[in-house]
Amino acid sequence: MGKHTERLSSFTEENLPDLDEVVLGALELFAETELPEIDFKQFSRPLVVGSGNAAVTGQLLFSDAVFADESSYIQKLETYKDIDGAVLISASGSKHAIPIAAELEKRFIKTILLTNNPEPPAKEHILSENIYVFPKNREPYTYNTSTYMGMMLSKTNENAEDINSFIDNEVKPKIPANLTEYEAYYFLVPEEFNTMREMVETKFNELFGPRVMGRIFTVEQTKHAKTVIPLDTELFVSFGEDNTVFGKPENRLTIPLPVNADSAAFMAVSYYFVGQLQKQLPPYYKERIAEYVKETSEMFGSTINVIVE
Repeated sequence: MGKHTERLSSFTEENLPDLDEVVLGALELFAETELPEIDFKQFSRPLVVGSGNAAVTGQLLFSDAVFADESSYIQKLETYKDIDGAVLISASGSKHAIPIAAELEKRFIKTILLTNNPEPPAKEHILSENIYVFPKNREPYTYNTSTYMGMMLSKTNENAEDINSFIDNEVKPKIPANLTEYEAYYFLVPEEFNTMREMVETKFNELFGPRVMGRIFTVEQTKHAKTVIPLDTELFVSFGEDNTVFGKPENRLTIPLPVNADSAAFMAVSYYFVGQLQKQLPPYYKERIAEYVKETSEMFGSTINVIVE
């Protein structure tokens, strides 16, 4: 067991880890753990359903598919008559996954479930041989890092140990200790990772909310009126490519990506950077998460914990 995996197995609500620690723990886990083998081409035109970052993960795993979330899946089922199966992505296999699975069962649509829960409540509506359980670490609520990274790795076959070494040797030394001198952060993402912008933005919002300004666009998107209003204290962080155009020259930072990086590597590196920023900023998330899960538990009518086992 690696040092970060060990840390994740024992942390408490009083000493929650930062996102960068969770990234390294996930990479340690997947360097030594087998992942389920999935035939990603078993359907010609599947309905792929997920919420939040599960939805983004679905878009990364499947290309010729109909994508939906908990609000749109009925409409998509009614509109697209060539759907020949369904893929439901849910870390817990609960909440919205239950009524979605029930609806798919009622329509006699073969459904596979990608989950991290060995006993997902949605299993009542899905054949056991169609449930794929991915390993994960204990993580603070909303982090969802090992949760979806394992699913990505099952498709891309990237080497988790190599990604871990790259972060340690190439990324960590590039991160300055003065990140809090800036008031806003602009992430420049390579075009091929446009789909993943939402994942990074979601993580930024969960950890910092309205307290910190974070903007995330590709280089081409940035060319279209994203820098009309400049801010001298905005840091432009470019992933994988040097930025020679946007922001003041002294406010540009390049974070490298591995050669031929795929989705898991980009997720790991970008999340790691957000975690390093989290380390330097006030602990907004840690101070508020306990109260937030109480409110969310009431909203969903079920117990949600600060720590997801």
